[in-house]
Amino acid sequence: MKKSSGFDPGGSAGLASALRRFPTQSAEIQNLIGRNETFRGLCDDLAAAEQALLSVDQLPDAVRESRRIEFENLVDSLAGELEHALSQIKVVSLWRRH
Repeated sequence: MKKSSGFDPGGSAGLASALRRFPTQSAEIQNLIGRNETFRGLCDDLAAAEQALLSVDQLPDAVRESRRIEFENLVDSLAGELEHALSQIKVVSLWRRH
């Protein structure tokens, strides 16, 4: 079933990448990916970076190792951003009534 934004979470490579990295936070990921464009973009970027890393062996020898390091760093960085975003939804806002 598609969300009103037209996004289909069942068909997202980004969703699959996020779920592989953070399987215990499946509900939070599915919730955020369906309603938060920034989070969805991070997930899609992670999927693209993982795909690039998988394809690095097809690159010419002269650039292969430097690209591998670049893609590994990008994957790690994006995973860290996703982890941070997921941790933020667990933060409880405390406010005082007057």
